[in-house]
Amino acid sequence: MTYLADKSVLVTGGTGSFGKAFIRRLLADFEPRRVVVFSRDELKQYELRQELGDDPRLRWFIGDVRDRARLEQAFNGVEVVVHAAAMKQVDTAEYNPFECIATNVLGAENVINAAISCGVDRVIALSRVGGAAVPSARRYWQAADHR
Repeated sequence: MTYLADKSVLVTGGTGSFGKAFIRRLLADFEPRRVVVFSRDELKQYELRQELGDDPRLRWFIGDVRDRARLEQAFNGVEVVVHAAAMKQVDTAEYNPFECIATNVLGAENVINAAISCGVDRVIALSRVGGAAVPSARRYWQAADHR
C-alpha cells in the first residue's frame, strides 16, 4: 500500500508531458480512488480520454491555474494535488514574460491558496523552467509550508 492508494489526486497540467506520464503510472501502479485531470486544453483532454478509455476513476476539468475560483471547484474533495502546470518553453516565456509570470508564479500562488482553503492534505509542485519565475514561485511554496 502506498500513500496515493485510495486517495483523490488532482494533476494540474494533466495533459502535458509530465502530467500524462504521471497519470498513466498512477492509474497502473498506485490504485487511487479518483484522478482529476486539470488542464486548459480541451483537445489534449479529448485525446488523453481516448487513450485511457472510460476508467471510472478519472474526472476531467477544463481550467487554468490563473483562475483560483475554478481551482477551488476542482479541489473539492481532493487530498493530493500534483502541480505540473507551467509555461515551460523558455523562448516563449522570454517573448511573453507577463504571461509566464501569470501562469508560473501567480498560478502557483493560486494553487497554494486554493489548496489551503479547500483542505488539501498535500501539494507536490514541480519546477522545470529556469529564469526569474522559478525562485519567486519557490518562495511561495516555502512560505505556504509554514502556514
